[in-house]
Amino acid sequence: MTTKPTDQNQALQKDPDEWKTGDEPMTAAQRSYLETLAQDTGEDAPHDLTKAEASKRIDELRQRSPRLEGE
Repeated sequence: MTTKPTDQNQALQKDPDEWKTGDEPMTAAQRSYLETLAQDTGEDAPHDLTKAEASKRIDELRQRSPRLEGE
């Protein structure tokens, strides 16, 4: 069962620019997901992003991914 985020869940999410570890290199999970989304959208997946930058890029690519269309 898939649930959509609620307004409350979105309100609880901290802006990536405010993360204490946002300036650290992106995680392996972020890199993998970013590569998948980049492939879906035909875009490049940079490998030198911080955690915060990767999170923002993932959000951007999720909006354009045909795999996630309609979510």
